[in-house]
Amino acid sequence: MLGTVTAVWNRVFALLGRVSMYRVVYVALAALAVVSFALSFFDLVAPDPLELLATLAVLAAVCAGVDASAQRLLGLAWRVESSLITAHILLFVLRPTLDPVALTGIAIAAAAASLSKYVLAWRGRHIFNPAAVGATVLTLLALVWPALGASSWWVGTPALAAPVILLGLAVLWRTEKVRVVAVFLVVAVAVAVLRTAAQYNLAGVEVDALGLFWQVLLSSPFLFLGAFMLSEPLTLPPRRWQQFLVAGIVGALAGWPIFVGGISLGQERALLIGNLVAFAFALRTAVRLTLAARAAPTPTVQELTFRVQDRLSFVPGQYLELEVPHPHPDARGTRREFSIASAPEDLPLLRVAFKDGKTSTPQSSFKKALAHVGEGERLAITGVWGDFVLPKRDAAPILMVAAGIGVTPFVSQLRHLQALGQNRDIVLVYVASEASELAYRADLEASGIPVIVFTRDEPAGLPANWVWARGVRLDAEGLLRIVPDIAVRHAYISGPAGLIADLAPALERARSITTDAFSGY
Repeated sequence: MLGTVTAVWNRVFALLGRVSMYRVVYVALAALAVVSFALSFFDLVAPDPLELLATLAVLAAVCAGVDASAQRLLGLAWRVESSLITAHILLFVLRPTLDPVALTGIAIAAAAASLSKYVLAWRGRHIFNPAAVGATVLTLLALVWPALGASSWWVGTPALAAPVILLGLAVLWRTEKVRVVAVFLVVAVAVAVLRTAAQYNLAGVEVDALGLFWQVLLSSPFLFLGAFMLSEPLTLPPRRWQQFLVAGIVGALAGWPIFVGGISLGQERALLIGNLVAFAFALRTAVRLTLAARAAPTPTVQELTFRVQDRLSFVPGQYLELEVPHPHPDARGTRREFSIASAPEDLPLLRVAFKDGKTSTPQSSFKKALAHVGEGERLAITGVWGDFVLPKRDAAPILMVAAGIGVTPFVSQLRHLQALGQNRDIVLVYVASEASELAYRADLEASGIPVIVFTRDEPAGLPANWVWARGVRLDAEGLLRIVPDIAVRHAYISGPAGLIADLAPALERARSITTDAFSGY
């Protein structure tokens, strides 16, 4: 069963991975706007068609204008998709209108949201969800000038529940935040049901628990808040347990709003508090670095060695997000994720590796820009994330399966274990197109672990504990043949999502499965 879920999960991820995260989010929000526009003709949503069109036009114009001006002032590349994402989220959070004064409030919220990306930021990453900032600013101004309007969260209606679930699931699948948002929904709905039931009891009203559950789930903004706002990677902490904690905090505050001075700490304000908690966890992960050296471990792999300028903490197996500003970025933008290939003990030197993409058509603007970064130039890490880490206390044997450049997190882990003088029962299965593409051979040989190699041609000079799997194709059956004791091992697999899906029937027999899928860029 676990293998089937893993296979399906990674096949869908491989499909969604062909599109950038920003593009998936924008398309999902645009589709939701189109659905809402259609429903408005039948009075199934609160706004009417003209109110939706006018409000979206104001939001898009202001967000795009502020973003373009700020990024030009700061010398950054303008990303229109980011502007449109903010505008569309605000469309569902604020109250669409045709009133000129209220539209002024809409414009103020949009400007505040976009400005927050640059003013309320730390080393290249914004601290708060921009749309939540915009909605909160408008709510505060409305205390003095009520005609400006306030947030309404009209997206929380049964007519939009199914579209929000389907489109939101696509976003969460792409960002790999399904479990995090599931925790938020469980907490938020449970707390809201308890709160409402308590209020009914105080009023002497009989409580229909099941009916109340569905009412809260389908008529509240929780689905939208979780899928399109809480899930934003830049405002989440690095580790999954930290993300679960933030999700629980936001869920509790959203489900049972606390009033302070006449203003509730629910919905967008709850999210802002969660963002602050997340920022506390991620405070040390946004760092500056300088390119120290460039190398080519294989004919198609580039390795970059950086010298870290600030304090950096990471766990072997995690990945970083590197920002390379450049003019006219394509849809995939100016940031990419790289598994860290060095160990914490190697700091202040930090290594990452990637396929150079010289044979890909067309090559992304990011890779073109990265190819022109020279030694001594400064870049920035906008965050360190990931739970692709080895168990600390469990002494059970481990199986590592790497495809191509997917070996990098394992190199980090093995170098770390070697630095600590720890010997663990580890077997590495390493898949590459040919022998010349086996990266980091020296590091793997130094670790002393057994390695089973899958390549078309036989590698020369293999150590005694390395085996070339001649004539064995790496599929589920082949993996079981070469690793017969897989049932007692923790399985870790890093590579293309399609390969993970193919191996899932064998991996389900392992003691546990931890995957690190990537879709390339």
